[in-house]
Amino acid sequence: MPTRRALLLAPLLAPVAARAEAPFPDRPIRLVIPFTPGGTNDIVGRLVTEGMARRLGQPFVIENRGGAGGMLGAEVVAKAAPDGYTILLGGSGSLTITSLVHARVPYDVATGFAPIGLMGQGPNVIVVQPSLPVTSLRELQALARRADPPLAYASPGVGSTGHAAGAMIAQALDVEMTHIPYRGTGPALNDMLAGRVQVFTNALAPMQPHIQSGALRAIAIAGRARSAAMPDLPTTGEQGFPQIEAATWFGLLATGGTPPERVAILHRALNATLAEPEVRRRLLEGGVEVEPSGSPEAFARFFAEDRARWAPVVRRAEMRVE
Repeated sequence: MPTRRALLLAPLLAPVAARAEAPFPDRPIRLVIPFTPGGTNDIVGRLVTEGMARRLGQPFVIENRGGAGGMLGAEVVAKAAPDGYTILLGGSGSLTITSLVHARVPYDVATGFAPIGLMGQGPNVIVVQPSLPVTSLRELQALARRADPPLAYASPGVGSTGHAAGAMIAQALDVEMTHIPYRGTGPALNDMLAGRVQVFTNALAPMQPHIQSGALRAIAIAGRARSAAMPDLPTTGEQGFPQIEAATWFGLLATGGTPPERVAILHRALNATLAEPEVRRRLLEGGVEVEPSGSPEAFARFFAEDRARWAPVVRRAEMRVE
């Protein structure tokens, strides 16, 4: 016979057990995109979560939270309830570079997030002014060593991925180059096209029309593999500078402390979506080459290694945003 205590506790424990057994997800999931609408991050996030929503049976509510190089949106996720219902579209700029260059970061980048999975990488291309007599990194190195005044490289702003990439190139080539920051990719690209700066490293997609027209000259893909969009352009590694690696990556992360079983569910939905030929095609058109991670743990390692690779570059270049 059950005891009086067991009979009294049973009604109290029943709701707890029911909640514990509820399937995940059983309500909409919020995706925080740490940039304003319309850019590559926004396009990638909306496309991928459409496919994930079909598989999970719940819609995704998109919240664009721009500001501070992605830090404001990342903070929302880092401080959310660790239940898997608030996730972040993170990337090399908004998480890796931002966490290294800002003097005050309102979260611990190593523990504030639970990596779900990598979506892909957008290869960055190194371009120069066509007036420069260089077609390779070795030729750029030789020219930069005798340039007086130093060659200038553009970036979308102080503390941006482009700023860090330019510093990485100068360090790897062992040359001096002057950093010219702009307020975004558009103004930087405009001054490149006008001939006011000589070197620029950025995502391939917005650069490709100008490369094809001859307004800019591409000299290297700053990644481990050649780009499917420009298969004849050699990588930095092929040219003897494997330390120059500046691809822009995109991935999903939940709040730190999210139960691993929920992270695993989101990871499976993400990878199944990335396996769709139409999704892969549309991502490639947007300049992102699909590169899913085998597990959340594999993505966590990728994230840690990416940050460790950029940290000495940022320190040596004395990049700091107060």
